[in-house]
Amino acid sequence: MNYSAFTSLTLKLIGVIFVLSSMLDYLTILIPPNLQSQSWKIGAVAGIVDRGVVPLVGIAFILVGYFIDGLANTTPLKKSGFNLKFPVYILSALLGLMFLLAVPFHLSNLNSAKTDALERIQQGAGQGAEQIQQFLTQVDTLSRNPGRLNEQLQRLNQAIEAGQVQGRQLNAQQLETLRQQRQQLQGLRDLAQNPQEYKKRTEELKNQLETQLRERRKRAEDQATTQALKQSLRIGLSSLMLAIVYSVIGWIGLKSEISSPKGPKAPARPKVKR
Repeated sequence: MNYSAFTSLTLKLIGVIFVLSSMLDYLTILIPPNLQSQSWKIGAVAGIVDRGVVPLVGIAFILVGYFIDGLANTTPLKKSGFNLKFPVYILSALLGLMFLLAVPFHLSNLNSAKTDALERIQQGAGQGAEQIQQFLTQVDTLSRNPGRLNEQLQRLNQAIEAGQVQGRQLNAQQLETLRQQRQQLQGLRDLAQNPQEYKKRTEELKNQLETQLRERRKRAEDQATTQALKQSLRIGLSSLMLAIVYSVIGWIGLKSEISSPKGPKAPARPKVKR
């Protein structure tokens, strides 16, 4: 075997390995399937598209091997009747169709995932608003019940002075937390004695908490929207480009194979002399 035939065969073998290994990767991504999960579908499409160049490299190696055969006018594999070009073109066309269909499929899954994320953010914001209202209600209840407020302050003072709660020794961080709670209750008791100042401070606290909640919700919504946009651009454009390349290779290759078949010629019949 000369150098051109050896180079051609090596390129074809490398190309076959690339193609088979990529098909094995696709199977490992898709098995086991979980079509009920949006995250699985998004991850599966992203994994397939990210590995979409690997079979393209394999196909390129195989076709370059046949191109070298044509330049050197060597046909070691044609003599055995085995030709990889036609199945490679079919595979390329199928991959082109797969990557083309992956674009709307992936965009639809991303849109559904973004909608679900925004719904969860809205639910979390609603729960946060309820917690704020419950907190303000508790504060108002304590301010209207000085006796209960004084009892809590007394228990905090005893715990801080003894350094323990229900027989359990408190560490420095827990003592500092209790001191902060005592300071807050003392401030609440002082405010309760001034209704106008109490109302003003309560409104300020409510507005502050609601502002923080709106900011957190907006950041979460922006993050979900940005993530969906990045995924759609990266995977969508990559899948579209792969679809174009595979489809062009498959279409041109199949057209050339069908329009100009190179089958073995029938042997000429010997002329019979009459």
